[in-house]
Amino acid sequence: MAISPIPPLVERAICKLGNDLSLARRRRHISQTSLAERMGASLSTVRRMENGDVRVPIHFIARALHVLGEIHALERLLDTQNDDIGLALQDEQLPKRVRSKSRASGAL
Repeated sequence: MAISPIPPLVERAICKLGNDLSLARRRRHISQTSLAERMGASLSTVRRMENGDVRVPIHFIARALHVLGEIHALERLLDTQNDDIGLALQDEQLPKRVRSKSRASGAL
């Protein structure tokens, strides 16, 4: 099975994430080597991640976010309470009216 090409929007988003991780690391005065050690990753993985390599597994991104004190950003990534599209689709399925159930004779 051939792997389909990565959409340009996906590539740009991952590249931006890599740049943002690099900037956050540098603002915290953490070297790539130190980040790699704290993540349990290799230096080359950190470099590839910061360069926007789409092949870096998400658990390394999660580990980097954790080290940088930003893991909550991943937790909020697709928060279902704020999923406007999902909520709108769900609302479309709501009935137009709700009728009360008829009571059986003698039932309270």
